[in-house]
Amino acid sequence: MTLIYQWPTNPVTTNPHGSRIHADIAMSSTVLLGQVGSGLHGVTTGNDDRDEMGVCIEGPEFVTGLSRFDQYIYRTQAEGVRSGAGDLDLTVYSLRRWAALAAAGNPTVLLLAFIPPEEIVIQTDVGRDIQAHPERWLSREAALRFGGYLVSQRDQLLGLKSKKHTNRPELVETLGFDTKFAYHMVRLGLQGVELLTTGRVTLPMPPVERKWLQELRRGEHTQEEALDWAADLLDQLNQLAEIADLPAQPDRGAIDRWLTDTYVSWWEQHGLIGGRHG
Repeated sequence: MTLIYQWPTNPVTTNPHGSRIHADIAMSSTVLLGQVGSGLHGVTTGNDDRDEMGVCIEGPEFVTGLSRFDQYIYRTQAEGVRSGAGDLDLTVYSLRRWAALAAAGNPTVLLLAFIPPEEIVIQTDVGRDIQAHPERWLSREAALRFGGYLVSQRDQLLGLKSKKHTNRPELVETLGFDTKFAYHMVRLGLQGVELLTTGRVTLPMPPVERKWLQELRRGEHTQEEALDWAADLLDQLNQLAEIADLPAQPDRGAIDRWLTDTYVSWWEQHGLIGGRHG
């Protein structure tokens, strides 16, 4: 069953991944879609945009032919304009692309495997299968990815690295530092340690951690406190990269077999290829 979902009324954007073809693929074949971002983590200020992520199954011509589909991107705001309260940032990956990123331990992409039912807006049998078997994607490589993303947020917080359109001078002016970078830095460490030790990510975040991060976003904790906690979490991630009870690398052969079976089954069910021949 596919849940009811209201796609953007004008889904085409200037983003190269936002063409009419990209939009049509996403809107016709998404198997799992839900909220990711501050609302999902339970750490929102009330002025956040809405981030959604999904997975779709593109047709055979985009897998075996010359055409290519990796993702569809839609933003309420124009490219280069920061999103604000009520805006939508939507990304729908092809199943192959999402699986590759998940197997690499990408922190944002992996969230889709753990989104709770109340945050899911589209889910088919394939989407349920993705969520039923998060172990399919997990390995100790995730420790390095979570740690790398933590360091990236830390460096941006400290002004050591800047990304276009992500600086928030209003936070620095009113609170003394960019509390959103600080929040993401600590959050990534917490979720990475949980994933490497339990094989799960709790969403929304557990109450104690959620409360602390909400306070951090409001400027009720110092930058030094956030940096100290992040440093401890980074140390834990580095240790877990060696000792976590997960395989050193994902079983890419098993993922390949699952992808092949899932694509072929979907294509057959939707009349995109003929039935299997024995």
